[in-house]
Amino acid sequence: MGSRSILIVEDEPLIAMMLEDFILSLGHEVSGSCDSVGAALREIENGECDLAILDVNLKGESVWPVATALRKKGTPFVLASGGHVDPPPAEFANVPMIEKPYTIDRVTPIIEAVLASSET
Repeated sequence: MGSRSILIVEDEPLIAMMLEDFILSLGHEVSGSCDSVGAALREIENGECDLAILDVNLKGESVWPVATALRKKGTPFVLASGGHVDPPPAEFANVPMIEKPYTIDRVTPIIEAVLASSET
């Protein structure tokens, strides 16, 4: 599959750093790390990534505008949740979900599956 560029959208700095470590250990690059909807939208507009991992709740703000922007750009993404959140809107109901806390065993298969399906 080769090295891919992954965008992290996560509002907790320690969790974002841990996820970045997992991504790097899998041989991928981190294209950016954003802690808000506004920062993520700017990153998507100005940068390129092969995949994004989106925390569904960013400091009380829903990540759906970011998901919409990624979908318009044709960039695959994964949703992440620590639970206790409303289900995603119907248009994102089929998007893969990672349950927090992140572990390498949870992150690896989802990243590989999403990247593999985006190659076809």
